[in-house]
Amino acid sequence: MTAQLGVAAAFELSWQELPSEAQQLGSRLSLFAQASFDWSLVEYCVIETDDEEEWEQAQEELEELRNRFLVNRNILQLTEHKTYRLHQLIREFFQTKLAQLPEADSYKQSFCRTMVAKAKEIPQTPTRDQIAAVKPAIPHLAEAATVLTEWITDEDLLSPFVALGQFYYGQGTYDQAERWYEKCLEITRSRLSEEHPSVATSLNNLALLYSAQGRYAQAEPLYQKALEMSKQLLGQDHPSVATSLNNLALLYRSMGRYAQAEPLYQQALEIYKQLLGHDHPSVATSLNNLALLYSAQGRYAQAKPLYQQALEMRMQLLGHNHPDVADSLNNLAALYKSMGRYEQAEPLYQKALEIKKQHLAQNHPSVATSLNNLALLYWSMGRYDQAEPLYQQALEMRKQGLGEDHPDLAQSLNNLAALYQSMGRYAQAEPLYQQALEIKKQRLGHNHPSVATSLNNLALLYSAQGRYDQAKPLYQQALDMAKHRLGKNHPDVAQTLNNLALLYSAQGRYDQAEPLFVQALKIAERKLGSNHPKTVTFRDNLQMLRDNLKNT
Repeated sequence: MTAQLGVAAAFELSWQELPSEAQQLGSRLSLFAQASFDWSLVEYCVIETDDEEEWEQAQEELEELRNRFLVNRNILQLTEHKTYRLHQLIREFFQTKLAQLPEADSYKQSFCRTMVAKAKEIPQTPTRDQIAAVKPAIPHLAEAATVLTEWITDEDLLSPFVALGQFYYGQGTYDQAERWYEKCLEITRSRLSEEHPSVATSLNNLALLYSAQGRYAQAEPLYQKALEMSKQLLGQDHPSVATSLNNLALLYRSMGRYAQAEPLYQQALEIYKQLLGHDHPSVATSLNNLALLYSAQGRYAQAKPLYQQALEMRMQLLGHNHPDVADSLNNLAALYKSMGRYEQAEPLYQKALEIKKQHLAQNHPSVATSLNNLALLYWSMGRYDQAEPLYQQALEMRKQGLGEDHPDLAQSLNNLAALYQSMGRYAQAEPLYQQALEIKKQRLGHNHPSVATSLNNLALLYSAQGRYDQAKPLYQQALDMAKHRLGKNHPDVAQTLNNLALLYSAQGRYDQAEPLFVQALKIAERKLGSNHPKTVTFRDNLQMLRDNLKNT
């Protein structure tokens, strides 16, 4: 106790020796979290002028004050990274002094405004470089969101929470993102009332996260509530209503509930046309979404004109080299690939890649996606020597751009493994499949549909090697997971049933294989239609089995 009193007395003595301006600066620094901070953040908090000359003069005066009275007296520490921090005890002492200042509320508001401005710099899907750039500000953004919420305006209330959510979401650390999105929902409900547009936005953000985690059953009621609120608060024909319709439709598409997704996409499209006219980027996006749904169902003849319309609209409105044009080219190429029209797909994939390289950093994840798509095409065409370097390049880009354990990296590992499997290089494929599986389990949770896909892929590899005893439990696990998360009638369930049936066929266990082939075919016919390539494959597999039975 005596020692604490001695420290307090020493702090008080040092405080009394500081001029008023240094006292105020020290008090304001106590608003930062117990972490190092970049001095530019302090400047934005303290300096209140837009005039360039006045700003430079204020900068010099602030640095003089900092160095002479705080750094030179060991009150403020300069770190090896050229950032600054207060010792915990000094910070606590300054906080008590701040509370006594008549300007305390004003200082807290300035700090929160600065943090909100920083929050708005974090994009929806940040790259690794953007994450690294903003990382030093994260503890202070969290401080504003948790300790100083009262001094954030209602208008800006969402910003810190959404930014923190996006920061962690962009790294694939969904548990951390969930914490901030849940906190956002809680604070908007308590402060702005249950029926406020910001609550609808918060519900939507949390639902997006749940969707990414494959927690579809939890996402659905949140999307539905957000849609209902948007309609009530903003009217039936508001852009936010169209956004909510699109999000719910995307969820249904992911769940294989195509019949429920289609009218929602169509409603969103009509709202955008009515509000924004027929030639608007949002209309192009809606056309694109509807086309993606038709593609998933194998309704290629309906998807193609929508993709083409979206592409032409984006070229006209945004220019021929816009990133959105690259997305449209990519989608149209994917359609041609699905139809087996590889020669038409290749130049579109190449053009999309060229545009992305032009507009984005060389190691941007979106460039990696384009490389991946082109490699997938070459793999489908059996041009393995051309596919391999592209897959490897995409893999390295994702490692650099997203980190070693991001879910998107798992996709690259999986694709490269599939290529090696096709080439008979099983020993190289297996560790890649296993690594992809571990990343997905760690980042997405053990019950995510994508984990089921990885189990399925590993089982396919074991089947190809005749390691049936190792393949069977993986297929069964994947089947149980897909049924649980996606429902018994999802196309992914049909695919796994088909794969398990193929395993039994290879073992000559035709009586066990046949009902699985039948079940897979029924699901595919119901969900994808009779002419979808998968349906045709399942039908052929069943027929081949029955032919074998006749010949035995």
